[in-house]
Amino acid sequence: MKVLGLETSCDETGLAIYDGELNGGKGGVLAQVLYSQIELHATYGGVVPELASRDHIRKLVPLLDELLLKANINKSDIDAIAYTKGPGLIGALMTGALFGRTLAYALNVPAVGVHHMEGHLLAPMIENEGIAFPFVCLLVSGGHTMLVQADGIGQYRILGESIDDAVGECFDKAAKMLGLPYPGGPNVERLAKDGNPHAYELPRPMLGKGLDFSFSGMKTAVHNLIKDTKGSDSDFRIRADIAASFQHAVVDTLVKKCTKALKQTGLKTLVIAGGVSANQALRTTLESSVDAIGGVVHYAPPHLCTDNGAMIAYAGHARLSMGSMDDLSVACVPRWSMESLVI
Repeated sequence: MKVLGLETSCDETGLAIYDGELNGGKGGVLAQVLYSQIELHATYGGVVPELASRDHIRKLVPLLDELLLKANINKSDIDAIAYTKGPGLIGALMTGALFGRTLAYALNVPAVGVHHMEGHLLAPMIENEGIAFPFVCLLVSGGHTMLVQADGIGQYRILGESIDDAVGECFDKAAKMLGLPYPGGPNVERLAKDGNPHAYELPRPMLGKGLDFSFSGMKTAVHNLIKDTKGSDSDFRIRADIAASFQHAVVDTLVKKCTKALKQTGLKTLVIAGGVSANQALRTTLESSVDAIGGVVHYAPPHLCTDNGAMIAYAGHARLSMGSMDDLSVACVPRWSMESLVI
């Protein structure tokens, strides 16, 4: 079964074909294309929803044509369509959902709406056959920070989540305060490589309060540190030290919460997913800490960490294979709990 996946939840237009018959029936990504709106939104320091929606509309048709050429197939070879139903920006979601549902109707094939974070959670499994349920997943992106116990497709229990800013959002705001361009995550990481992670002490919010997260206080602490540190606006070394200290505090917080979640659930497998999971300091520290308690960490390759069509195609294929599909109506969900997902 060849599934076309459409991802339009925010500022990336991602399309991919997942073929369940590739690799001797083990499945694999036949082809994928991705258009990022980073340059469009960089001027504003963040995503402008209306501009994002309009750009998705402009890019969907040419990207589909490009995808079919890369995959060397025709539209008639598509067996099903999966689109991001939520959560995300409602206008952006609707562009992909309406495009996908209309195309499915025209081709007379089934369509299924996919939860964006379920796509991220399952993305590491696309190229890693060694991941098996159950496991604990750390989902870290620009809009979400949560720890989830995953017992199977559609069987998720939220162990903890951010009560305010998501970690990716915190990276973006810290980057802006340091005068770095959008998106913040990779630019802070790049600057931090030249800094001392122990130069400044920053808070680790809510470490002793269950598995929930809070990053608004860390954002404020970075703001005050920059304001109170002479040379933070011009001295490269000082700015690098601040970036490194901030990143170290975030990583330390995430790692300690993850190891606590593994001990609490009794599980030995941790999966990290979402855009922030591409951070090398986070990966390295998690691997070391989880290995120390007899566990193992899995994550997706960098090109599957950020929003992409492959993760939606893969999640859609999994759901369609279990008999899940949507009717002709299109109803996107900008806020959608993973715990409500069932097959």
